[in-house]
Amino acid sequence: MTQAPFPHTDFEILDTKVYNHPLVYLDNAATTQKPRTVVDAISHYYTHLNSNIHRGAHYLAAQATELYEQTRHKVAQFIGAAKPCEIIFTRGTTESINLVAASFSQMALREGDEIIVTAMEHHSNLVPWQLAAERHKAVLRFVPYSDEGVLDIEAYRQLFTPRTRLVAATHVSNTLGTVNPVADMARIAHSHGVPMLVDGAQAVAHTPIDVQALDCDFYCFSAHKMYGPMGIGVLYGKEERLNAMPPYHGGGEMIADVSLQRSTYNVLPFKFEAGTPSVADVLGFGAAIDYLQGVGMNVIADYEKELLRYATERLLSVENLRIIGNAPHKASVISFLIGNAHPYDTGMLLDKLGIAVRTGHHCTQPIMDRYGIPGTVRASFAAYTTTADIDALASAIIRIAPMLQ
Repeated sequence: MTQAPFPHTDFEILDTKVYNHPLVYLDNAATTQKPRTVVDAISHYYTHLNSNIHRGAHYLAAQATELYEQTRHKVAQFIGAAKPCEIIFTRGTTESINLVAASFSQMALREGDEIIVTAMEHHSNLVPWQLAAERHKAVLRFVPYSDEGVLDIEAYRQLFTPRTRLVAATHVSNTLGTVNPVADMARIAHSHGVPMLVDGAQAVAHTPIDVQALDCDFYCFSAHKMYGPMGIGVLYGKEERLNAMPPYHGGGEMIADVSLQRSTYNVLPFKFEAGTPSVADVLGFGAAIDYLQGVGMNVIADYEKELLRYATERLLSVENLRIIGNAPHKASVISFLIGNAHPYDTGMLLDKLGIAVRTGHHCTQPIMDRYGIPGTVRASFAAYTTTADIDALASAIIRIAPMLQ
């Protein structure tokens, strides 16, 4: 294989020792590590530019505002949005989905209406729709998937009725690794006049994204899964969709005019960005995008495809190990079990050898119910993951397997 696109030297934390073992960090689906350039961008804001943005007349406010809005342009370009005003900064994927679930549903959902959701969603793209359905007395309908983790698109086609108001689907499953055909799903939804929301949290760091090519109406993702800081994310929405939706939060910045009796609302994107923003994190996010684009998303996608192939073959060679989720189109996630061992026990033993993985239901309890298991061990990869990391994982599993009998 070729060398990892991102060198370990850019990530100081990867030099950490865990129980006297070199850290092997394989929990990237939960959060990626941050390169020095991202940390420096956050530090630079607080040490040289700290100021609130947009309305300040002084130098610091003007400089901070310019950099903040430059990042909005970067995000728009990075995902192929038509306009920067279609980029709404949020606290992350979860808030982005909740914004749409609250605002769009208030405008469009009535008793007896239906929302189509896949059965493999992260709780963040399931619970908000459950709450919206309960609030408006609507109905959720679910797209099933095969034992391999592949959505049944013919069943999906059959779910549409005259009462369907929205489709919500993950681009990449955080547990199964399945890459769903969201462009095809959006095309089917639009043939029925139905908008589509895509949870892109697990896709945006691994493959080039063009929201206009996907033709989704909403696309949600988080900076911390793409080498940026925690606590910042994006809701992309088509301009006409966002303009039609009522505000989500009230307060400063999202208003045009306020009297004691009534308020009028600001233009996009500010209508949905009430309150003091996390300026430092947005600037760190901009540095993360620069870092990704310095290598190129096609280079990252090609490398991780080969890494996933290598990891799959390496782990399947381990006796008594089974992988949950074997779709032909997968991203950089492998969920597995060793015999009848509880995933938590496996994860704890791996940790003692310096291997950082995630264990449990991964906020996808319906998936675990589907397979009749308590959870999985999840190894997830990034552009700094190496074949040596995969070999270390496989060797550690072989070492601990006798303790799990």
